[in-house]
Amino acid sequence: MPPQNDSSEKILASARRVLAAEGAAVLGAAAHLGEPFCRLVGAILGLPPGRVAVTGVGKSGIIGMKIAATLASVGTPAFFLKPLDAVHGDLGMMARGDLLLALSHSGETAEILNVVFAAKNIGARVAAMTGQPESTLAREADLVLEVHTAGEACPLGLAPTTSTTVALAVGDALAMTLLEMRGFSREDYARYHPGGSLGRRLSLTVGEFMRTGALLPLVRDTDTLGQGLAAMTDKERLGVTLIAGADGRLAGILTDGDLRRILARERDLAGILDRPLADFMTRRPITIERDTPASEALRIMEVRGITSLAIMDEQGRPEGIVHLHDILGRSKFYV
Repeated sequence: MPPQNDSSEKILASARRVLAAEGAAVLGAAAHLGEPFCRLVGAILGLPPGRVAVTGVGKSGIIGMKIAATLASVGTPAFFLKPLDAVHGDLGMMARGDLLLALSHSGETAEILNVVFAAKNIGARVAAMTGQPESTLAREADLVLEVHTAGEACPLGLAPTTSTTVALAVGDALAMTLLEMRGFSREDYARYHPGGSLGRRLSLTVGEFMRTGALLPLVRDTDTLGQGLAAMTDKERLGVTLIAGADGRLAGILTDGDLRRILARERDLAGILDRPLADFMTRRPITIERDTPASEALRIMEVRGITSLAIMDEQGRPEGIVHLHDILGRSKFYV
């Protein structure tokens, strides 16, 4: 039986309270970040050339798995170390010079402390992510990253909610900061994700995605603005059309942004649609070759703030066009 209106309001109020509490805690964690976070980033960047082992128990263990997976996927060698397995032989995956990132909100979890003591014995450094900076874990660690929260979003104050959300967010911040500090690129991402849809796409060339033939919006510079607008609209509403000169070479481009600027600039709009495109087109547009990696095409579009690139053949004639969504897999042509 579906809930009544008053029950629905109570349900939504409860859900919103949890989200508000967790959102506020994440923002509080952002404001609380300081030199300890910087030291942890520096320690990981300086590993010679060791790895990061992440460990945790229960809900913290699940968060630790995600942090380890994210670190590994963006250029920081990392793995998750189950505490029980670690003290029964899996600690052999670590070596002197590695770093153990131990997650424990209380900082007093016996299983985690056992791993910490063992890791220190083999010469690994220990970083603690904990909500209790005076805990045993914090005292034993070489680096301490406090992820304190005022309380859990659980109305009983028992289920890990706010604390795990903050730990996850701080772990993401750590991974993304390391990504930026390493200069990790789209090409690097594609190499680490060869089995994923985006990774496969980024490893291909522009020629694999470009629209040609009947799918290519192409007009002549002697055509009218109205004909150019029709081409932009007819070709799956790409919002762009390529313009060729009498010799067939690319002479310019017209985008929906150009149209808005034209309409704002022109004082007399009477008969404007009958004027030649040569009066309005953007000359010397940004182009790309068909054998250019798709990842480079994405980078160019991001830097230039555009969504399409013209592809030229060896004679400078428009051979195709690629849209941002074609590479990202959001186009109906490539799903």
